[in-house]
Amino acid sequence: QVQLVESGGGLVQTGGSLRLSCAVSGRSIFSFKSVGWYRQAPGKQRELVEEITNSGGTNYADSVKGRFTISRDAAKNTVYLQMNSLKPEDTAVYYCKVVVFTPPEMHFWGQGTQVTVSS
Repeated sequence: QVQLVESGGGLVQTGGSLRLSCAVSGRSIFSFKSVGWYRQAPGKQRELVEEITNSGGTNYADSVKGRFTISRDAAKNTVYLQMNSLKPEDTAVYYCKVVVFTPPEMHFWGQGTQVTVSS
């Protein structure tokens, strides 16, 4: 069974930085079709922030281009999201998600971590 545990959220001022962590258990993070970060602000739909595929390609929201970076640590089986130059509009609950290859495709989510950026 795949389990995800996020950490690293908190309160930060505009322009500050945070690094989110997603510790994965049950499978190697390199065995997944993709691993990624999503976020959901109050009253809005959950949206992709950035993901990295099994082949190493990345997809990301235009709003975070040049500011956020996703990475993987094989030794710790952990996925990170480095967030720089944070803005109030980045305020949301951030979720880690992994996608399993084998059909049917399965998605696993973490419990979420709150990020609040004050102006």
